[in-house]
Amino acid sequence: MDLTSEEKKILLAAARNSILSLFETVTIEKPDYKKHPVLKSHSGAFVTLTENKRLRGCIGYIIGDKAVFETVCEAAIQAAKYDPRFSPVRKEEIKDISLEISILSKPFPLNCYDEIELGKHGLILQEQGRRGLLLPQVPIEHKMNKEEYLDAICQKSGFNKSYWKEKELKLSAFTATVFSEEEI
Repeated sequence: MDLTSEEKKILLAAARNSILSLFETVTIEKPDYKKHPVLKSHSGAFVTLTENKRLRGCIGYIIGDKAVFETVCEAAIQAAKYDPRFSPVRKEEIKDISLEISILSKPFPLNCYDEIELGKHGLILQEQGRRGLLLPQVPIEHKMNKEEYLDAICQKSGFNKSYWKEKELKLSAFTATVFSEEEI
């Protein structure tokens, strides 16, 4: 998704204000969709919270069934309050939390593991009623090679890490427009 710098700022401010709204009355202004029609388009989105460069929460939606602006606001609240890996964010933490937003393309099937491009493709594994997702920036941030990335998606989905070696998995991939408060 092509976003202008202004549109990225709108989404980041809306995500931060959505989190603040958990603790105080905050007005979250909807954008002028005539001026920024891309923010009305439907797209999946994830919001990642970090505190002192350590993951503090990350939740999102693979497919957006509403305006991406609204999807980002909901994902921010979910990441702050409901990520099962962490306790809910406390008001006093907000000043130390940085936000990163990933706007997802529609998922597409991968025919083989060789098609995976590190840093470009996020992965989705759905198998035996389990599902896991890794954002495209994960292998870069964690200095993973392709085999380690496949190990990680298997573990995230609840399988042993070498599960991908046992059978050819049906993976989907997606790309993402990723931006953070630190960049804007």
